[in-house]
Amino acid sequence: MSAPAASGARRQVLVFGALPPEQLTRLQAVHEVTVANPRLPGQQAAFDAALARAEGMIGASVRIDAAVLARAPKLRVISSVSVGVDNYDLAALQARGITLCHTPGVLTETTADTIFGLVMASSRRLVELANHVREGRWERNVGEELYGWDVHGKTLGLLGFGRIGQAVARRAALGFGMPVLYHARHPVDVPDLRGHATHTPLDQLLARADIVAAVLPLTDETRGLMGEREFALMKPGAIFVNGARGAIVQELALLAALDAGHLRAAGLDVFATEPLPLDSPPLTSTLPAGSTTSPVG
Repeated sequence: MSAPAASGARRQVLVFGALPPEQLTRLQAVHEVTVANPRLPGQQAAFDAALARAEGMIGASVRIDAAVLARAPKLRVISSVSVGVDNYDLAALQARGITLCHTPGVLTETTADTIFGLVMASSRRLVELANHVREGRWERNVGEELYGWDVHGKTLGLLGFGRIGQAVARRAALGFGMPVLYHARHPVDVPDLRGHATHTPLDQLLARADIVAAVLPLTDETRGLMGEREFALMKPGAIFVNGARGAIVQELALLAALDAGHLRAAGLDVFATEPLPLDSPPLTSTLPAGSTTSPVG
């Protein structure tokens, strides 16, 4: 790698995602900046051209793999405006000595709110019943076939127990009196959750939890983690929530478990393909009475 330029030298920076105007202005004041988001119409060519001279990149939601990096011979650092790093080929970055920065912690409580909101919405059938009213189908007091399910006191199983998983556990255990089981590589000592959250093997967690929520990163080990076998291990009538990454779940296996009535409901914030195509199975699947999917986000 060539020696670094003198302090204060203007660098070539490729911005491949939206930045707040004030941040973009600050960046442009000290560096040569190209703004090109390949996800937007007509910007792929500009992105490709800028790669050849880029020394730094800032953005999110674009796959940066070995093929992209090969077209960026001067690249030294990427700043990802994201918590997750699954869009980046970490081995290729390490081989090139390229630094990857990201933003862990900034959305911990916000994401935990969303995930627990999905727990509430899917259990109490909030989206389904709101649509029932909007569509003019509320003609009498609802019967048992449309009753929701209590959240308080139910057992919550968390797949993953990092910052976000712990924040969800606090909401569940300390706010709703829910026993919490979690599956992670190792037990984690969180002082305010002692006696409330228990490290549990995956199969046992699936068999015991009333509600299972995925809050773990997407890696080679977690890709497709929840499939036919895992959904079959869940308690009859349990709920599954995914607030992590869509590729962690084998969507057809989840839909099959819902279609069969084995699972009560699913709350999904993420999908394997995003934005969700209108002909995607999660939108087009016909579920039996009493089950629901609640896509949000």
